[in-house]
Amino acid sequence: MNSLKQAVQTYAKRHANSDGLALTSVPGLRMMCVEAPAGDLQSVYKPLVCLVLQGAKRILVGKQQAVLSAGESVIVSADMPVVGRIVQASTEEPYLAVAVELDRAILRELAAHIGSAHAQQLPEIPTLFAEDSEVEVIDCVSRLMKLLDRPDSAPLLRPGIMQELHYWLLSGPQGAALRDIADPDSYASHLADAIALLRAEYTSRVSVEQLAAKAGMSLSSFHKHFKHMTSLTPGQYQQRLRLIEARRLMLDEGCSASNAAFEVGYESVSQFTREYGRLFQTPPKRDALRYQKSLQAVNGDVPEAQRIGA
Repeated sequence: MNSLKQAVQTYAKRHANSDGLALTSVPGLRMMCVEAPAGDLQSVYKPLVCLVLQGAKRILVGKQQAVLSAGESVIVSADMPVVGRIVQASTEEPYLAVAVELDRAILRELAAHIGSAHAQQLPEIPTLFAEDSEVEVIDCVSRLMKLLDRPDSAPLLRPGIMQELHYWLLSGPQGAALRDIADPDSYASHLADAIALLRAEYTSRVSVEQLAAKAGMSLSSFHKHFKHMTSLTPGQYQQRLRLIEARRLMLDEGCSASNAAFEVGYESVSQFTREYGRLFQTPPKRDALRYQKSLQAVNGDVPEAQRIGA
């Protein structure tokens, strides 16, 4: 665990964005390093397993909430809106976490090989599982991290490591629920097909009729199961996708608020500004200015007392 913690901290400090998130060249592998408790961070997760290595974070996934500390893992089983807040972090011991996106195709293939009785459709779609990190899962994630130093080996070695990671997850305490998610006839799988369409076309107008048809459900059934799983309507989910991407364009790529709004599909800048303020608790231009000041603070151009989010 210590070597994994050191590898994550070293990589994330070099590559992290404005929120402390660092993407990598290994598909689906990302990590986070945050040196101080911060406000709510809005995200839309793909299915993933996340290992908390140091510090603590409170997350709200749909209607479920958990506080994760060092040595614990969380599995998010569907494309879910997530509200995260770092609650324990410092310069000496920053919050550190590493996550790997899950692959439904691998889950489905392995579930078929592992066998067991046909997964029974659950009355409620489980979306969040928190538990102690298992040694086998930590080992798989550590080996994925090592591929960052040997990028030429990643295409050859990553598939086998991912197969093993998914096997251990299916064999663990949440295996039954994960098999239900992998079941092509489950509500979770049907909704995943609709959400994939929504994510791909989030800048465009996507009708609920299209989404329900993609899920193979009636309109009433689709509305019911979508809202139950994500805690949002399809329209609210699309709005969340747009606003999160607009914020990324502004903070990480220097886009203006108006350009970001049009880039993600808004036709009205005033509507974008209102909805952005409701989600992020600050207008877009002020949010971007605050981030610029925080960068200046990191670069030594602003006194320590003025650092934003420190």
